[in-house]
Amino acid sequence: MARTLVAWCPDWPVRAVRHTGAGAGLPPGAPIALFERGEVRACSTSARAEGVRRGQRMRDAQARCPDLVTLDYDPGLDVRAFEPVLAAVEEIAPGVQPLRPGTCAVRVAGPGRYFGGEQHAAAVLAERLVEHGIDDVRFGVADAVFAAEQAARQASVQDSLVVPPGESAAFLADLPVSVLDRPEMVSLLQRLGLRTLGAFAALRPIDVLTRFGPDGALAHRLARGADDRAFAARRPPSDLEREVSFEPPLEDAEAVAFSVRRTAEAFVTGHAERQLVCTSLWVEVHTDDGQIAERQWLHPRWFDAGDIVDRVRWQLQASSGSGTAVSAVSAPITGVKLIPEDVAPVTDHAEGLWGSGPDVRIHRAASKVQSMLGREAVVSAVVGGGRGPSDRRTLVPWGDPLSAERPAAPPWPGSLPAPAPATVYDPPRPAQVVGSSGQPVRVSERGMVTAAPARFAASDAELRPVAAWAGPWPVDERWWDAREAVRAARFQVVGVDGSAWLLRVSDGVWCVEARYD
Repeated sequence: MARTLVAWCPDWPVRAVRHTGAGAGLPPGAPIALFERGEVRACSTSARAEGVRRGQRMRDAQARCPDLVTLDYDPGLDVRAFEPVLAAVEEIAPGVQPLRPGTCAVRVAGPGRYFGGEQHAAAVLAERLVEHGIDDVRFGVADAVFAAEQAARQASVQDSLVVPPGESAAFLADLPVSVLDRPEMVSLLQRLGLRTLGAFAALRPIDVLTRFGPDGALAHRLARGADDRAFAARRPPSDLEREVSFEPPLEDAEAVAFSVRRTAEAFVTGHAERQLVCTSLWVEVHTDDGQIAERQWLHPRWFDAGDIVDRVRWQLQASSGSGTAVSAVSAPITGVKLIPEDVAPVTDHAEGLWGSGPDVRIHRAASKVQSMLGREAVVSAVVGGGRGPSDRRTLVPWGDPLSAERPAAPPWPGSLPAPAPATVYDPPRPAQVVGSSGQPVRVSERGMVTAAPARFAASDAELRPVAAWAGPWPVDERWWDAREAVRAARFQVVGVDGSAWLLRVSDGVWCVEARYD
């Protein structure tokens, strides 16, 4: 599991006021409270020491602290003041995910290795933020965002709290349920006597889903330390973008590709200076008539200057496959812009001692075919979850992240044991299976085999003896829908010649679904 580091700046709304012109003239230690709809939204440390709390009415807050400085809460100010902080974090750890103003998360795998450990990476980030005037920032490191944020809230000033891998659930167990930030559900849990995340996590997931719905089920997963939400990193900073203009405009694809090489080298160098590589790239082609032709390019490793030049050339030649004409756009080219979509630390993509990653020649050939025939023309097969081989196969366009449509994690009742077959037939081919006396082999409604398979024929081949067989694996899918219901059984059959097959029978009709190579 990828480890996550969360940086938390306490009392950020108050700090945002002090870091901007809105707080000009305020004494350094003045008690400050920001109000929204007549209630305290945030307050400074000195105000809390006088008894001011979040949610108090203005009259109550001023009664506890007569010298309280009252200001209106401005959410836009929070965001604007936090932007320089995000930029400072991105200089060290790219791919930052803003959680809210004052709190952000980054994947710590690359920076952790580069700086010699997770705590060292947090210390480097703290030093960088101090340079930007943030003198109180706390860090938490855990297996996922929620646990890391709770760790950050328990860390000391300018320090970090690291939750060891696999121990997020134990760390969260003693925390109060109020950290879930769901007032209505928290109130009900407390009335039921469930006052800690551990007590809440002990409930059955199905019971939580039934009572609280999908959001309650998410809160239950967070309490168990199973935060499965996708990490949503923000777009890389704009200063990594590069652009080249052509005066006069160019009409030849090769001329454009030649002219963009120096810009591509500057693009790669700019990333390298920050210890970054680009894995996903947008190429914008601007034309003389004001049009913009853009396309996203992905790379299984990272782009170098030659890769970028090739992508620009292929993008311009994509429509007709011509070697010279600019066919992807309808007018002369006035400029090309390179925009990084996804960046990663160079340490995440460093080769091992004996090399790693796909063959560069294969990748370049596949990408060129893809640029001429379309994104879906070149695909990779990924094995995911499902019962049959065709259900488990997901075809992913070349260069995209290799993720299956269905998770491979159990349970999948009726699924086949490992290994998965190598060749899947789409559509399945006809087959025949008979017993020792030549009678057709069938499977009853109770999943019983009427006769042991003795001979079989795959496709149009002649019947051959069965050396070994396993099964059946009965499947009863979509039984609630008369049109789409599937009732079948699968067998693994090995012939005397050593060939291994996956056969399926449904309503007495046999077919070949796949072959084990």
